[in-house]
Amino acid sequence: MAPVSPLVNVSRYAALALGVTYGFFHRRSLEKSEGQKRIERTYQHKEQLIEEAKAAYAKKKLAETSAPSGGVISDPDHPDFDLDKVIEQFEKSEQ
Repeated sequence: MAPVSPLVNVSRYAALALGVTYGFFHRRSLEKSEGQKRIERTYQHKEQLIEEAKAAYAKKKLAETSAPSGGVISDPDHPDFDLDKVIEQFEKSEQ
């Protein structure tokens, strides 16, 4: 095998060192951006959970306040709906 020129050897090792350095910094920047994206996704997920909780709370409050003062539930989809009570209330309001 023929001896390799010192200039070629220096160039090879310089390219190797440059590649390793580039890889190190590039990986670090990718990890940093991925960490920021992960934090952002976590924050958005928490915001979504908060919005869902607010909607559920508002729905619960609306259901509690929508019952008339007479205590008669007029929503036929409600589990405590009683048609007889609704008819009685309607008859009382007509008189």
